[in-house]
Amino acid sequence: MISLSNWINVCKSSQLKKGEMIDFDYEDKKILLANLDGKVYASDRICTHADADLVNGILTEEGVTCPLHLSTFNLKTGVPENLPAEIPLKIYNVKIEQNEIYIEVN
Repeated sequence: MISLSNWINVCKSSQLKKGEMIDFDYEDKKILLANLDGKVYASDRICTHADADLVNGILTEEGVTCPLHLSTFNLKTGVPENLPAEIPLKIYNVKIEQNEIYIEVN
């Protein structure tokens, strides 16, 4: 990964096809990158309810569903759509430049 101020180069856009998710770590952050209907989203990847890794979950039109207790998180807002999760995921800004995907980390 290449650091560009607070924008982190994650991967080439060709490495994240429509309907796919990838995971990566940056410093102490565990991050999920998802291509939902051609739009790329980035969020924390650990479920806020039970510490399950969301990369092992299911990507749906509504967002990403946790593999453990089936809470679905909206990838635009991070907000859980159903119980048992109640705490939102942290969402990261995403940009694509010259076929490279970057996320903004704080």
